This record gives sequence, structure tokens and C-alpha cells, in this order.
Amino acid sequence: MQLTVLGCAGSAPGPDLPTSGYLVEAGGVRIVVELGSGVFSALMRHCDPFDIDAVLLSHLHLDHCADFSSLTVYRREHPEPPYDVTERRLPVFAPAHAPSRLAAAHAAGRAELAATDLTDTFDFVPLAPGKYAVGPVDVEVAAMRHICEAYGFRISYEGASLVFSGDTVPCPELVRLAEGADLLLADSAWREQAGRANYLHMSGREAGEVATSAGAHRLVLTHVLPWSDRDGILKDAENAFPGPVTLATPGATYTL
Repeated sequence: MQLTVLGCAGSAPGPDLPTSGYLVEAGGVRIVVELGSGVFSALMRHCDPFDIDAVLLSHLHLDHCADFSSLTVYRREHPEPPYDVTERRLPVFAPAHAPSRLAAAHAAGRAELAATDLTDTFDFVPLAPGKYAVGPVDVEVAAMRHICEAYGFRISYEGASLVFSGDTVPCPELVRLAEGADLLLADSAWREQAGRANYLHMSGREAGEVATSAGAHRLVLTHVLPWSDRDGILKDAENAFPGPVTLATPGATYTL
């Protein structure tokens, strides 16, 4: 299994720094996890978007799904697609309201929204806690604690396991999902929670504590806000987790 970071900024992109997006390759399939701002162009550096086998969207804040619109245009408007996209619809695992929410970006106005339908090229699968499959790759889903419906993913293949927290505060659900994971890709937006709204994001220290509690083997910090103290977040996580810790950067790859 290989993880490639396409984007890793939180809330808003930075210079040459797209928001959340990751490419997971295992068992002959390619899974895109999140499609935030700038992620689609980064994806095209690594593969033809027609070659991806599924999309996972943890939740529908724009820093996680804005470039779904670019994927839609690419699949619908490309003059020479390698296959009939209406016959080979792309599976999209996302919260139940994704079809209408994502279609809104393509409706000319409120009156046209009801008639805008993306199911001509996408096969939407509503998420709920449980287990799913993309070919030979297993995907376990758990509800996270954010300010909207949000999920974390455990992606497994032949004994290797990658856990993506999505956006969440520390919670027992994430610890259980990440138990013994080879790599935990964890939301680490800032250094301290004090004075911030509940149910938003973890700090570096909290991400390290979750990784320690779960017995994860490796911790990668992501969703760091463009204005946050990256070095301080990394140091806080290293103080809380005894294993290897790195900050996600666009283009970085991890082999599990």
C-alpha cells in the first residue's frame, strides 16, 4: 500500500499547498481520499483521473471537497474518455447529502438545482459506520466528532493499514479505529485548543496522544492551518508519541 499526499493544508490553501487530498494505491486500485482546493491538479501529476477506482469524502466542508467540481467537469466534458462514464460510474463514498450538496456547484441557480443530477457519472454510496470494499481493499468507517457529519477511514490491504482521522477532536471512536495502525494520518490544525470552538480539530499534542493510545506505529500530521506554527505542532506531537512523527507535505509518499 502506498500513500501519496496531494494536499494537506487545513481550512484554506497556502502557496503551492492544496487543502486535503490523498491518493492511496493498493491491490491494483487507486482511491482518492478528499478533493480539497487544488487537489485535482496535484492528482493529475500522479495518474489520469479516469484511472481512479473510488473517491472517499470524510465530510463536505469545501477544504475537503471543493475540487470534486473539477473531477465532475473532467469526467463529463473530456472529448475522448477512455470508457463510457455513464456505464462505468465512479463510486463516491460520502455523507448521504453529498449528491445534492455537490450538485449545487453545477446548478445555474436555485430553480435548476432540483434538475441537476451527478449520478450520470458517479455512483454515490452513503456513509455510515461499518465496513466497505473497493476491490480487494477494505475500508472501515467510523463517525468522528466535528461540527458536521464527518467520518474517519481505516484502509487495509494484506495486513497493512492506514487510518485517516478526517476532521475531529480526540474521541474514543478514533482511538478504536486507529488501533495498531501502521500509519495514522491525523488532523493537527493548531497547537492549543484553549479558546477555540469545540468539535473542530486536534492539536499536535492531541494527535500524538491519540496515536499513543491507539498503539499506532507511525504518525503523520496533516490539516495544519497555513497560519499555524508547523514546527511547534510537530514538537508537541513528538512529545506525546514515542514513534516516528512527520508533517505531511505535498508529494510525500509513504509505503506500508
